[in-house]
Amino acid sequence: MSQITRREFVGRSIQGTALAAAATALPRAARGVQAGSPHEKVVLALLGAGGRGTQVALNLVSLQNVEFKYVCDLEAARAGRSAGVLEKTQGKLPQTTADMRTVFDDKDVHGVLVATPEQWHALATILACQAGKDVYVEKCISRSVEEGRKMVQAARKYQRVVQAGTQHRSTPYMIAARQYIQDGNLGEIFYVKVCNMLPSTYGGYPLKAVPDTAPPAGFDWDQWLGPAPERPYNAQVHRNWHGYWDFSGGNSSDGIHQLDQFRMLLGEPPHPHAISCVGGRWRYQDDGQMPDMHLVSFQWDKLAMSFENSGFTPVLTKEPAKINPEDKLPNWLQSSTRIEVYGTKGTMYIGRHFLGWQVLVPGSKIAAEKFDPDQGMYHYQNWVDCIRSRQRANADIEIGHMGACLEHLGNIAYRMGNQQLKFDPQTEKFIGNDAANEYLPAAARKHYRIPDVL
Repeated sequence: MSQITRREFVGRSIQGTALAAAATALPRAARGVQAGSPHEKVVLALLGAGGRGTQVALNLVSLQNVEFKYVCDLEAARAGRSAGVLEKTQGKLPQTTADMRTVFDDKDVHGVLVATPEQWHALATILACQAGKDVYVEKCISRSVEEGRKMVQAARKYQRVVQAGTQHRSTPYMIAARQYIQDGNLGEIFYVKVCNMLPSTYGGYPLKAVPDTAPPAGFDWDQWLGPAPERPYNAQVHRNWHGYWDFSGGNSSDGIHQLDQFRMLLGEPPHPHAISCVGGRWRYQDDGQMPDMHLVSFQWDKLAMSFENSGFTPVLTKEPAKINPEDKLPNWLQSSTRIEVYGTKGTMYIGRHFLGWQVLVPGSKIAAEKFDPDQGMYHYQNWVDCIRSRQRANADIEIGHMGACLEHLGNIAYRMGNQQLKFDPQTEKFIGNDAANEYLPAAARKHYRIPDVL
């Protein structure tokens, strides 16, 4: 690739010029592992070498015939640490780079793991699709409704396998729970409660305001911001970006797993047609922008769902379930990330971190249950299998987008002053509310803006 600036690279490639043309011209063998070749090595790259990205990369590289060739991060020390960890598992040190162009230009790379801060998720995914790479993108996949829709468009146009990082999609206990509900065992379902009652606020607790400074020597702050609005370097924003609207959805981003589980259990409902909420940043009077108490209500035809989201519930836990020997019931009320499905025949309690579910019927009897150890590896194996088979993954990007929209719509209702909003599921626009529609795209700087036509 010619020597152009990073901003020029993003601007050109996102408009479908050099990289897009190269991707569409590549033969199948160059664009992905050949179908029916389980023994052919899948070569990957990690974009974003934080703790979560490194852990997911370790899970992937533990699979048969998977290798990480690159670790890409703007901070050389982080990239080096992550590469060293991966070397211990795969026996080969990945190359480190601060420039994702290196990854996109390498035709040996089949897929990328996007574990950057959230403001880069959509753009990195779309650039990877244009470069002919398959993608595993961590949650939340996007910052906005429009970003997510464009990610879907890119995956379809360039025929890429894009998996969202909602790993419960592939776990046996979730698949069994979905089947139990689909078989009619709970009867009619009119209400579901989704909990994300965290012991502390996601993204800093509290977020102390610190003065802007010059960025650390050698650190490309402009590139780190990427699509996010221009602002001076701030150490608090850099390390705790989850607490600021330009970069994240806050606590709701952590709850995207349960929101996705709700959609999976209920048979993939469309977007809701009404959203309302109450809440605010009530406990922490600090520099953070997100609510630390947020109760959102969603409505469909004959179905309602509430999303209870907070950051100051220390009695609750995200640990796996402990079964009480007396009544054979775990303490579901202590699960901070549970889902309660209320049917006319019984109630299902299902846990994101409790790793299982139970159905209670009249008389406090357990009608059915299933518990598993943490089996997140199924999700990583599914992505690798789909890179080979060219089938859509369990958490295909369209599924990831639909789940992420629940987060976005709830946050928009909050930012609109906790007012009720009407939403058109077909157009993905609010009805009669131009002010709310202004939140559907995410703010993006000129050189990082995703055009309407990819």
